[in-house]
Amino acid sequence: MSINIPAQPPTLRDQIVQSPLLIAGLALACGGLIGGITAFGPLYAVAGLLALALATALLISVKAGLIAALAIATIIPFGTLPFKAIITPNFLTVTLVTLNAVWFLRALARSDTYDVRFGSLGLPLIGFLGLTLFSLILGARGLPDPQTLHNYAKFVLGVFCYLTVINCVRDRDTARLVVCALIIVGGISALIGLILWVLPDATALQLLVALGRIGYPTSGRVLRYVEDDPNGLERAIGLNVDPNSFGGMLALVAVLTLTQLAAPHPLLPRWLLATLGGIQVLTLLLTFSRAALFGLVIAAAYLATVRYRRLWRYMIIAGVTGGVLLMGLGYADDFINRVLSGVQFRDQAQQMRLDEYANAIAIIQRYPVFGIGFGAAPDLDLSAGVSSIYLAIAQRMGLVGLVVFIGLIGFWYTRSLHILPQLDDESTSWLLGCQGAVVAALAVGLADHYFFNIEFSHMATLLWCTMGLGSAIEWLINES
Repeated sequence: MSINIPAQPPTLRDQIVQSPLLIAGLALACGGLIGGITAFGPLYAVAGLLALALATALLISVKAGLIAALAIATIIPFGTLPFKAIITPNFLTVTLVTLNAVWFLRALARSDTYDVRFGSLGLPLIGFLGLTLFSLILGARGLPDPQTLHNYAKFVLGVFCYLTVINCVRDRDTARLVVCALIIVGGISALIGLILWVLPDATALQLLVALGRIGYPTSGRVLRYVEDDPNGLERAIGLNVDPNSFGGMLALVAVLTLTQLAAPHPLLPRWLLATLGGIQVLTLLLTFSRAALFGLVIAAAYLATVRYRRLWRYMIIAGVTGGVLLMGLGYADDFINRVLSGVQFRDQAQQMRLDEYANAIAIIQRYPVFGIGFGAAPDLDLSAGVSSIYLAIAQRMGLVGLVVFIGLIGFWYTRSLHILPQLDDESTSWLLGCQGAVVAALAVGLADHYFFNIEFSHMATLLWCTMGLGSAIEWLINES
């Protein structure tokens, strides 16, 4: 007598394994791998498969997209696709376009669950972007050149990250993930910069030049030195091309790391935060960027005054440790002299800044309302570009643009300070970290322009992502 055992329904694992789509995908992947190895070699074939896997992750998860965008912006911001299709899109642009498409299409498909959020700054920020477009067209007399237009588009994507973040960070787990990701990728970027700085110049140069296939410079000032003297102090640059922008990025992420280190309930183990924070601060010191160091100190002092008194102790420990390391490396005297010469405006770099400031003020006097746009200066006796966020905005967008920018920042801070009393300890550490990071960026901006420079769109991405994260926390409070 036979017993009929009812068939069990196939499990999800069985359905996936037997899926025709999976089988077809594996066949395509194997065929692509074999063909890629044959045509281009194993390195490019593996890179292509990794890119395909990343693209798949971006299309199905906004979390993956956020982490990828932050990783690219901090670690390899100037990486481009190794081919040209009219323009050469960089990794960050492709990632941000894909991420924005995913969350927007998700909102259209499931509007009952995923509403489009504008946050406290959404509509004013769109107005600010409209003002930048007006200045671009006005300054170029209606015909901006292709390179300026390309850089401007990347800059707009970076500023738009405010809306991207508040529409992707919709729960506490995602907020935790974004904060942790930014701290970790910032630590990885700092570690790469430290390793390249420690390596012999010839080896570091060879490694950096090898990145020429993905858009990195292969000649000229690939390695950077104080006063551009190859016999002088080498400056840490990581994969960020410029030591000052690298230092500004490290100041922003180091503040987030230090905030978590001082928080009662940190998101990561304290030993890991101390390690990552130490690497970030040390590498920042080795950029020899005085503006970045100033921004970090101001932001840490802000956080220590507002909430975390223990940060004063960490600042003293970090200062002593950094001093000891610089002395051990034999750079203490050079570092101190560089800081003092900067404060006293005695060195070549500071003299150039003074000339830039005078030139920027002359431009603002001639074009006070809407500025000169994002291209070259319209007058032969003037030149565009100045090492200050505020003067850069005023000369590019006029005093109207500067007032709007300051108003946006002021309104964001007012809102974030207003909601602080409503937060628990964990959320407080997130929002204070965002506040401190923005303070660092604004302080750095007194003597550097990278957070408002269309050629360094990744810096705008980091700034507005941080502000978007701060505004996203407000939504989490409203929904709790």
